[in-house]
Amino acid sequence: MIRTRTGPAARKPETSARPPLVRELLLVAGLFLVYKLGRQAATGRTGEAFRNADRVWDWERALHLPGEGSVQGVLLDSGTLVHLANTYYATVHFPATVLFLGWLYWRRPGHYLWARRVLSVLTGAALALHLLMPLAPPRLLAATGLVDTGQVYGPTVYGESPGTDTLANQFAAMPSLHVGWALMVAVGLIAATRSRWRWLWLLHPLLTLLVVIGTANHYWLDALVAVALLTGTLTAIRAPRPRSPRRGSLVARSAAAQLPPVAPVAPVTSGAGR
Repeated sequence: MIRTRTGPAARKPETSARPPLVRELLLVAGLFLVYKLGRQAATGRTGEAFRNADRVWDWERALHLPGEGSVQGVLLDSGTLVHLANTYYATVHFPATVLFLGWLYWRRPGHYLWARRVLSVLTGAALALHLLMPLAPPRLLAATGLVDTGQVYGPTVYGESPGTDTLANQFAAMPSLHVGWALMVAVGLIAATRSRWRWLWLLHPLLTLLVVIGTANHYWLDALVAVALLTGTLTAIRAPRPRSPRRGSLVARSAAAQLPPVAPVAPVTSGAGR
């Protein structure tokens, strides 16, 4: 008789596909360190960064994109909204991405490997653009007339002067990795889960987009370039197909049902009793 495992063991996560934790921690930390050092290598190009900012501002007006000030104006109507937007910008970006990778690693190891590769390629492409095209954000460009909400209302993750900021490169506006990573978190969770509510994860990149524009940390084009880079990366690195947790047991039961019936065997009796 063929027995199938239909209990909890049949629905156990694919732990065999999960890569070693220490190796993954070192790999992700190493990639992050390379990225931070690479961004710092682009500092000191102040004149070029502001010339590029003038060009981007002119391109947006030529493309008739909405002004970033329309979003910031809504925030400035409420000190609470401004503070919440600055806090979201400063505190959600990295923790949300780390939690996303951690959950995938534990629950969806196949999707984790895919998401880690996509984020690595996206971040590498962003670093290349940061080095090729240093760009001052709109909060530093006087022509925009925008307010540096981080410095005025707080909290902020940047120093007062880009030239003396040793923690971050303020001339790495394009593309917006805040938007790129947030969109990948949403795409990854939608691909890895089956809940009918999973599409609500798209609110995360939408809110992130409004925050980075409203706080004048990015231009609309920064977000559009990030979306284009992520789209190209997702086209090249395909997501694994979701696997139903009961797929194995259903296949086994189907195979068992197709076997021909076995005729009952009559008991063998000894001739000594005759």
